[in-house]
Amino acid sequence: MWGGSAQPGANRAIAPFLHCLVSTVSADVNIACQVAEDDGRDRPPWFRAGREPGDDPMTARLLTSIGRLWTGSEFIGNAAILISDDRIAWVGPSAELPRSVPGVVDDIVDVDLVENLGGGLVTPGLIDAHTHPVYAGNRHAELAMRSTGLSDTEITAAGGGISSTITVTRGTDPWTLCNNVRERLAAWLQSGTTTIEAKTGYHLTRDGELADVRMLRSLENEPGMPRVHVTFYAAQAVPPEFFGRRSDYIDAVCAWCADAAAVGADSVDVNCEDGRFTEEEARWILNAGRRAGLLPRLHACGNTKNGAVRVAAELGCASADLLHAATDEDVAALARGGVAAVISPGSALQQGARPPVRALLDKGVPVALGSDHTPGGVGITSMPLVIALAVSYLGMSVTEALRAATLGGAYALRAPDRGALVRGRLADIVLWDADHEGAFAWNYGLQPRRVWRGGEPATP
Repeated sequence: MWGGSAQPGANRAIAPFLHCLVSTVSADVNIACQVAEDDGRDRPPWFRAGREPGDDPMTARLLTSIGRLWTGSEFIGNAAILISDDRIAWVGPSAELPRSVPGVVDDIVDVDLVENLGGGLVTPGLIDAHTHPVYAGNRHAELAMRSTGLSDTEITAAGGGISSTITVTRGTDPWTLCNNVRERLAAWLQSGTTTIEAKTGYHLTRDGELADVRMLRSLENEPGMPRVHVTFYAAQAVPPEFFGRRSDYIDAVCAWCADAAAVGADSVDVNCEDGRFTEEEARWILNAGRRAGLLPRLHACGNTKNGAVRVAAELGCASADLLHAATDEDVAALARGGVAAVISPGSALQQGARPPVRALLDKGVPVALGSDHTPGGVGITSMPLVIALAVSYLGMSVTEALRAATLGGAYALRAPDRGALVRGRLADIVLWDADHEGAFAWNYGLQPRRVWRGGEPATP
C-alpha cells in the first residue's frame, strides 16, 4: 500500500500497525451498536456512554459538503465527517450518513455544530516527521557563502557552521528563545501541519537540552500550536567544551537520556555521519535511550555512504532519516527491519541529492516526509511545499506524497491515533483551498482554508 510493487512479506513487520491505522469505515454504525450493548469494555474513545455526572458535555460536530476526502488510504467524493469531542465518530459518503450514531447522537439533526465545507478538498492533518525548530539567530550569510561554492570547512573557518548556532542559542534568554520557537510552530499549523517531530540539539548541555524538551512539551498545549513529538538530540555533535573528551560526552548523553524521558521526550536521535558520531557510538547512545523508554531514530546517509542505515535496521529504529546517499543494500535492510524512511525533499534539493524513493516504495518501506527545517539548511515550515517537492523533484505521485505526509508520518512517529480520517482517530483535519489533490503539485505551498485540531477549529 506504500506504492510500487512491494515484495511479498516486505511489510510483515509493519502490517499490524497499518491494519489498525487504515481500518475501513463501512461497519461504523453496526460496531457502534454492538459497543452500546456490551458491558463497557473496549469502547472507542468517541463513545459517550458511561460518563460521570458533572463531566463536561461532549460536542458533536458534523462536517458536510466535502467535495473530495482523502482518508489516508482512499479518496471519497461528496463525503461527511462526524466528530465527537476530539475523535472521529463516523466518516464516509454523505449519502450513507446514518440517522443516529449510538453513544454520539440520537438524531443526526441534533448535532451541536454543522459546518458546510463548500465542496472543498479535505485531508488528515499533515505530519512533518523531521524538524529542528529550537534555535536562536540565523545563518543566512553562511548560506550565501555556500552558494558561491565555499566548502563547509571554509565556512566554519569563517565563523559559521553548527558551532555558531550553538553559541547564539546558548546566549539567548529562555523567553526570547521560546517566543522564536512559538512563532515557528504556529507557522506549521497555519500551513496545515497538525503534528511535527521536533528535535532539540543546539544547546548540547544537560540543562539546556532538558529545558528545550520542557519548552516543546509546554508549547504543544498552547492555542494555535501543532501536536509535538519531542526528540532528544544532544547527539547532534560533540560541543567545543568536550574537545579531546569525546567519550566523556557520549557517556554524558547516555546518562541524560533518562532525564530527557522524565521531562517529556518521546525519542532519541543520533547524527551518524562522518565527523559526527560513529556507528558504534550511535549504537551505544540509542540503546541507552531505549532503556530509558525513548524511541530510537538515526540521521543516516545524509552526506556520506556508511553503515548507519544498517545500524538503524539492526536496532529496530523507528526511523532512518535523510538517506541522501542510501544504497540498494540499505533499502533492503530497512524493508527487512520495518524501519520508516523519513525523506526531506527540500534538503535533498539543496544538496543536489536524490534519495532512492522509488526503490524504497518498491521494496515496501514505509516512507514519511519531513521539512528538515534547520537554521543552516532549509527554513521550510510548509508541508504542502514539501509534498510539491516530493512530486516534482523526487518523482512521487501526489497520492504517494500525501500518504507519506499523513500515514507515513504517523508510522515514523509510532502514533497510530493520527494520520488517517477513520473512526476513532484524532479529528486533526484540514480543508484546503482546492477541490482536488492535484493542487498540491500545482501550487508550491497550497494554503488551507481551515484547520481543526482535535475537532476544534485551530485557525481562523
